[in-house]
Amino acid sequence: MEIPFKKPELKDRETILRHLKPGSYRGCERTFANIYLWARFYDLVWAPVEGTVVFRSTFDGQYSYTYPAGSGDHRAAIEGILKECEEKGHPFALHGVSQKEYDELEQYFPGRFKVEWPRDVEDYVYETEKLIQLSGKKYHGKKNHINQFKSACPDWSYEPITDENVEECFQMALRWRRLNGCEGDPEKNKEMCVALNSLRLFKELELKGGLLRAGGEVVAFTLGEPVSEDTFVVHIEKAYADVRGAYPLINQQFLEHEAADYTYVNREDDTGDEGLRKAKLSYHPVFMVEKGVVTLKGDIR
Repeated sequence: MEIPFKKPELKDRETILRHLKPGSYRGCERTFANIYLWARFYDLVWAPVEGTVVFRSTFDGQYSYTYPAGSGDHRAAIEGILKECEEKGHPFALHGVSQKEYDELEQYFPGRFKVEWPRDVEDYVYETEKLIQLSGKKYHGKKNHINQFKSACPDWSYEPITDENVEECFQMALRWRRLNGCEGDPEKNKEMCVALNSLRLFKELELKGGLLRAGGEVVAFTLGEPVSEDTFVVHIEKAYADVRGAYPLINQQFLEHEAADYTYVNREDDTGDEGLRKAKLSYHPVFMVEKGVVTLKGDIR
């Protein structure tokens, strides 16, 4: 079986989202911007399969698929993936699988698969209202940093990203890239390519964005989009490290102005970076989005 995979294009947005929206999965990878912007780095392709949509990526030279999304025949779609793997001679693997999806897989194929839950790819999810209010002792440090910013920059302001100011964010991102040595770090460079393309295509991707000004200059910006009816995902957040309090303030202001109607905010994973993990834990997530890696039992290839 040859599944007709193809690269995601902007014109595919509505078709893909029709399949993704019926679910309650809150993982950041099931937003169109993430699918489209990261496709080149992971050889990500997609295809309709048995009334569902399936994505295939390449990790360390090996194919890996997503669990079929949408209201079609999930069992038949998995059988199609299994057949493609067998015919192409590569191991079967699924990534980004929720517990609910794995339970469904077990119902269809009892005892045939095994699952692992890597900590490094789990998304941090917070209560939006708590990150807006920052009340109580556990957020005291964040409030202090914000107050220091406001004291040092009394002329500060917040703005939504629009056609009129997006170029200023783009120029700030270019400077941020130079200051942080991204050209010499492949992973940082990938992330900045995604950030810059997010700004270039923020209207086409229907992203929401916000920026902070101090002294008339952009010192921080952020971009995101909803992943489900109750959860908003923050994809990109950049601020100058020497502007104390810029990160917590852009976080708080963006949620207050652009995402207050969502119960939860997903701030993505930490990629196993200890510094990033400490920073994300300091905001006190209410739960994590686990992402299972599913393989066939006994498959040692």
